[in-house]
Amino acid sequence: MDVTMNRNGSELTVALVGNLDTNSSPALGKQLETELDGVTRLVFDLKELEYISSAGLRIMLVTMQRMETQGSMVVKNVCPEVMDVFTITGFIEDLTIEND
Repeated sequence: MDVTMNRNGSELTVALVGNLDTNSSPALGKQLETELDGVTRLVFDLKELEYISSAGLRIMLVTMQRMETQGSMVVKNVCPEVMDVFTITGFIEDLTIEND
């Protein structure tokens, strides 16, 4: 998986490409731990994310919980396959999802 992080003041956009799974989730989690300091708005751009596993969902959950205390989190450009996973797992009710 490829991760691109762009910070603009207190807003951080994280673009994910490929698969967010057991292999890639730990590295993303570590990156987010440090990058979220001072962030009040987090945007996950999932335009090119093809797959998310339970390990990836865990990263999203932990990040969402952290952002609830320091700002907001938005998920954008979710492909139908990932949206299905969000729907089946109930994440769709907890996430703020925007599609451009």
